Amino acid sequence: MRDECYYNDYDRKDNLHFDSKVVHGALGCDPMTGSLSFPIFQTATFKHREFDVGTGFYYSRLQNPTRQELERTMAILEEGSEAFAFTSGQAANMSVFGMLKGGDHVILSDDLYGGTYRIAEDIFRSLGIDFEYVDMSDIENLEAAMRDCTRMVFLETPTNPMMRVSDIRKVAEVAHRYNAVFVVDNTFLTPYFQRPIPLGADIVVHSGTKYICGHNDVIAGIVVIKDETYSDHFRLQLKSRGNGLGPMDSWLLIRGLKTLSLRMEKHDANAKIVAEWLRKHPKVKKVYYAGFEDHKGYAISKSQSTGFGGMISFELDSMESVRKLLSDVKMVLFAESLGGTETLVTYPLTQTHESIPADIREQLGINERFIRISIGIEDVRDIIADLEQALA
Repeated sequence: MRDECYYNDYDRKDNLHFDSKVVHGALGCDPMTGSLSFPIFQTATFKHREFDVGTGFYYSRLQNPTRQELERTMAILEEGSEAFAFTSGQAANMSVFGMLKGGDHVILSDDLYGGTYRIAEDIFRSLGIDFEYVDMSDIENLEAAMRDCTRMVFLETPTNPMMRVSDIRKVAEVAHRYNAVFVVDNTFLTPYFQRPIPLGADIVVHSGTKYICGHNDVIAGIVVIKDETYSDHFRLQLKSRGNGLGPMDSWLLIRGLKTLSLRMEKHDANAKIVAEWLRKHPKVKKVYYAGFEDHKGYAISKSQSTGFGGMISFELDSMESVRKLLSDVKMVLFAESLGGTETLVTYPLTQTHESIPADIREQLGINERFIRISIGIEDVRDIIADLEQALA
């Protein structure tokens, strides 16, 4: 069927600097009307012009112009060939693990988001897939774990919530030596601070709910691929599972992306100050923050990232301090999630990492006194003042 669609011709804008790319996106404005705000195509289906002449769009489960604009923009920002927008970060990860089959061996970061662990253990392991969890901040651990049947290496860097940093280039070299697909979860740093594909990743995933959206008002997931090798797989996931992001949510992510550079700079600047303050507080026993110069992965971060982001974890001195902090914060909000404009404090033990077995949590250091905080874009003096009164 012949297509006549303005939306299928676009300039990737690869010649622009990043701050301009996030503002102008793929097409940027609507090519037919000139609307500066890319339209929300709130439709299930599309009219054919005549027999054998289509518009390039047929049914929104397959593709929708608003979702397409988001996907093309994310491909530009991550320097990939194509992107796919899903209904959640979990749906995005499900589509990635959908590449596997029984007998495959998969290596994942030993410290990773509890939802990713749950997908691996509760869904895909029953299909005969063998998952192994490795601290890839030491490349020798990865080397030792690789097998001839290793089909995927799935890396978080920095990890959630212990902020371990791995060398993306070195992990890519090891994975590719075994012909394994190398996947990087780039949720914490976003393409503003870190772009794994030019460093060697085959696939990048995001919980778009977090910094990509930036305003705590959308649940979304993004997959970006290096080249067309993986295109058919992810198109099939969207077409057959019906888990593509809707037009309204796609539009909200497009709008959120326009301020990504500004927000990430503020998150990063605020987090540096708060991390140093926490380190000096008498009730704080340890702070996990990749931006400390004495952090084990600091030099690696400097070599592959341009910032450290807004995420900090820390351990308090007692459960009494934990309860008081989580109960007494006022401007800072006790809530699950991260990456929004507001500062959120989270209790991983019962929120983000409840799916991780207790013995593994303890081994990692996620104990009952462990806190994770997503630093927002408020005035940093107010963030510290609120934490100070809640810890008093």
